[in-house]
Amino acid sequence: MRIAMTLNGSLREVEVEPRRLLADVLRHDLGAYGVHLGCEHGGCGACSVLLDGVVVLSCLTLAVQADGADIVTIEGLRRGEDLHPVQKAFIADHGLQCGFCTPGFIVAAVDLLKRIPAPDEPTIRSELSGNICRCTGYVNIVKAVQRAAAEMTGGRGA
Repeated sequence: MRIAMTLNGSLREVEVEPRRLLADVLRHDLGAYGVHLGCEHGGCGACSVLLDGVVVLSCLTLAVQADGADIVTIEGLRRGEDLHPVQKAFIADHGLQCGFCTPGFIVAAVDLLKRIPAPDEPTIRSELSGNICRCTGYVNIVKAVQRAAAEMTGGRGA
């Protein structure tokens, strides 16, 4: 079936089989390579995207469910050459090592900060618990989210 979605600000149409996953369509058909497939069972968060403003696991979402939706991937967070504050904070605080999980963490953090602009550390850890990093101890990931929250709220922290 033919579906249409707005992907990172651009209207895109694609022919899909009803059983195809959104993650596969985004990566393989639409070139959104920042959508990473880790576990492919919804346990790692590497495939997180924003679907109509809400973070979802694209490995558990059928592409047909995104028909008519607004999808934002890691690629769609920046504006021109200007990175999103969360992306900048992950760089500044070394919130990544190998980088495989990073797009999912950043998308989840953007969603978190939209809902809770100044979260405390336990809230950050709880809210990002659906994302797994096999390289870090999460300390710098939490620092990065705290830095982004401070920047986005003008320094008002939790």
